[in-house]
Amino acid sequence: MQVVRVQSWPEAVAVRSEFPDAVPVAGGTDVMVAIKLRNLRPEVLLDLSRIPGSDRYRVGPDTVRLGPRVCHTAVAELLGPHLPGLALAARSVGSRQVRNRGTIGGSLGTASAAGDVHPALLAAGADIELSSVRGARWVPADGFYGHRGGTALAADELITGVRVPRAAGPQRFQKIGLRLGLVKALCSFAIALDRDGRRVRAALGAYGAAPVRARAAERLLEESGALGTARPLPAALVTEFGRLAATSATPVEGGGVGADYRRRAVSVLAARNLVQVWDTFLAKGHHGHHRDGQRQAP
Repeated sequence: MQVVRVQSWPEAVAVRSEFPDAVPVAGGTDVMVAIKLRNLRPEVLLDLSRIPGSDRYRVGPDTVRLGPRVCHTAVAELLGPHLPGLALAARSVGSRQVRNRGTIGGSLGTASAAGDVHPALLAAGADIELSSVRGARWVPADGFYGHRGGTALAADELITGVRVPRAAGPQRFQKIGLRLGLVKALCSFAIALDRDGRRVRAALGAYGAAPVRARAAERLLEESGALGTARPLPAALVTEFGRLAATSATPVEGGGVGADYRRRAVSVLAARNLVQVWDTFLAKGHHGHHRDGQRQAP
């Protein structure tokens, strides 16, 4: 096995172009385990750990730009005021050691259906930067997952950045697992409201074959007339939201639980987190969101 160490993105995409089967590695939490278990036998490892700035983030007026080597610990501990849903998801990733080494770019590259950050990125409306010798392009998270082969990433491309809108309203993430962060999620759910509480984005993870938006559930809320008010959501609406969320994909079997369990669990997660995010919206006061004052829901 050959290890190629690069020190710039132009050098990295040139190597990727020459060796399309090269496996990128930064934190190595997934790749090195797969190699050790002999589930992965790459001829070339592309070491991205020496590229300057790839482990940095930048908070702008409207978005947060994440380098692909930003670790989950940094997201969880430093970006909660700006990206509360993603911070909650990052906090639930593995053990502290895994969070310290595991990266946002690595999670996207692996694109495991059970990955914690994926539904949070979908709910937040993130974009992923994919680069090659042909140039760079931005792909919305909505269009990144669920492709043949896993993601929209072409054979000669690398993930070079992630752009996430700063939270204008409350966000939530929650997962169900036998031991939470220490095992893969059995199902997960993320939800985000806009500043006025009139628009909602919701997404599921560890449920279908790929992370997916809960579009039917979103439409239900937006067409109900209940959003944007200063009143609690009707119980029947909350229940139906959970039911529709569970229809977003065909639940997979595995992890010791069946499809029926996942369907029921996602329905409960969706309803619970809708209530929690709406309660946060009401507690802040109708139309009372502040971009720099967003705090994580308890």
